[in-house]
Amino acid sequence: MSVDFSNDLLVYAAVLTVSDTRTEETDKSGIHIKELLKKAGHAIIDYAIVPDEQTAIAQIIQKWLHDKETDLIIVTGGTGIATRDVTIETVQSFFEKEMPGFGEFFRYLSFTEDIGTKAMLSRATAGTAGGNKLLFALPGSRGAVDLAMKRLILPEAAHLLHEVRK
Repeated sequence: MSVDFSNDLLVYAAVLTVSDTRTEETDKSGIHIKELLKKAGHAIIDYAIVPDEQTAIAQIIQKWLHDKETDLIIVTGGTGIATRDVTIETVQSFFEKEMPGFGEFFRYLSFTEDIGTKAMLSRATAGTAGGNKLLFALPGSRGAVDLAMKRLILPEAAHLLHEVRK
């Protein structure tokens, strides 16, 4: 028998955009993540934009991991293979348990539904952190955010939190 956790839990989320150029007015991906979370009935407890710098990224993630209210942290941007892209290395340093299936599914869906072989450039990842929290790192494009949120994160967030808190 399948159990549906989709509406059983109000998720408290923090959203981080990693960019050297985005502002709150131009951050289409961060805004979209917040809109999708709210539409799904979840709460946004914090939001920030930081430059592509490991220290800046790590400081805000560390702050949110120590906040007892935070359930879910979603980071967008800085996940590519350019020299300045350091989000993945920073995020992975916080993982207690990595969820490789997230990145695998994300790349598969990106390949089949959206961008073809360019999907191999994505280093999107997810894992558990802070004892009982979820941490996701997504590419910075609005399309990638839309795909990850609608097809992977929102349908499974409550269930994943249930599992990590067992």
